[in-house]
Amino acid sequence: MSKYRTYNCSEIREKNVGEEIRLAGWIDTIRDLGGVLFIDLRDQYGITQIVVSGDEKKVDFASRIPTESTISVKGKVRLRDEETVNENLNTGKVELFAEDIEVLGKRTKTLPFEISENRKVREDLRLEYRFLDLRAKKSLQNLKLRAELIQFLRLQMINQGFLEVQTPILTSSSPEGARDYLVPSRQYPGKFYALPQAPQQFKQLLMVSGIDKYFQIAPCFRDEDARADRSPRRILSVRYGNGI
Repeated sequence: MSKYRTYNCSEIREKNVGEEIRLAGWIDTIRDLGGVLFIDLRDQYGITQIVVSGDEKKVDFASRIPTESTISVKGKVRLRDEETVNENLNTGKVELFAEDIEVLGKRTKTLPFEISENRKVREDLRLEYRFLDLRAKKSLQNLKLRAELIQFLRLQMINQGFLEVQTPILTSSSPEGARDYLVPSRQYPGKFYALPQAPQQFKQLLMVSGIDKYFQIAPCFRDEDARADRSPRRILSVRYGNGI
């Protein structure tokens, strides 16, 4: 895969036992049992347990790496002891015995919040440190769900013969149910573009042009107070029609 990893942290299984591999990710947790160190290494895909033991200097080195630092670990895959098997993990029956640890990015500051507790933190702080917020399991699950939903919609429409069309984002203002978001023009001082509240006019142009079947997963921007079914942020809507 790369010089930093040969597998991701959700891939290794019993079939990989005895194989020398390399993993990379963030240090999720560290458990020091006195001479034996257990590191939960996390990436986008999952978690693998890393075991560091035997070499006192290596154990001491690994124990001083802060959580949420990025490391690359080379070692051999082995089965976990029966009493340490974790059925909640895809990799819960195996572990990686570390032979070499390389620090790719060391955390140097105190975290503004714990990654696993991000949902308990006020929203403005989460948005300020969005790169940390997105590391959390729930945030990642939301991104995956959104991607899967869009992929499903797109596949269904294409399979039914619809043409996907991308309409402009910068356009002229048109009367809709809310205020426009405006973008000033650099080339024409005093003039503004509007972000579309809906691709309605472009949809009608396609209909008049005779585009038989089309769809768009469209960004819509409406400057209005938050409601249960509306948001001033970017929203997704599926637009399709029949030109005949």
